[in-house]
Amino acid sequence: MLNKAMLRGLLIALFFGTVLFALIPVHVPRPSFIPGFAPPPDMWPRTVSILGLALGLLAMAFAALGGGSETSDEPERGPASAVEWRNRLIRLALALGAFAGFIVIAPLLGFLAASMLLALACFLLAGASGRWVTVLALAVVLPLGLQLFFGNVTHTPFPPGSWGIFPALN
Repeated sequence: MLNKAMLRGLLIALFFGTVLFALIPVHVPRPSFIPGFAPPPDMWPRTVSILGLALGLLAMAFAALGGGSETSDEPERGPASAVEWRNRLIRLALALGAFAGFIVIAPLLGFLAASMLLALACFLLAGASGRWVTVLALAVVLPLGLQLFFGNVTHTPFPPGSWGIFPALN
């Protein structure tokens, strides 16, 4: 039977399978020659997609082994009210606006500053507005750490931005 956990695993597997088998071969070009030990451009998207596909299949396997009986300690919740739906839609619109803003701001300010602003917006939309010091610290440290890691380990170039305000740490 297709219960909620099985459906969730199926949707995850379908999403990452579509990305792995349909989108990456078409939209991520692979050069004919790759020098030295440099990873091909499709290595990280393939790695993430394979891991996501495996997690989706694993979720389906766990749901099937559970016998289809959902033993959840969470109380059954009723349908959301109109106010809850309105708040969810507003939050979704703000999240989409934050990502659109990232696309607009990244070429101007650079990847690092745009990532910090996007992380700050995501933390605030997730409801962490009561812990300002922690939110600001994470919004600065996480993008900085990711850029330093990928810039130094995989030598991934990040766009510095046309305004030249923030340095690219490549």
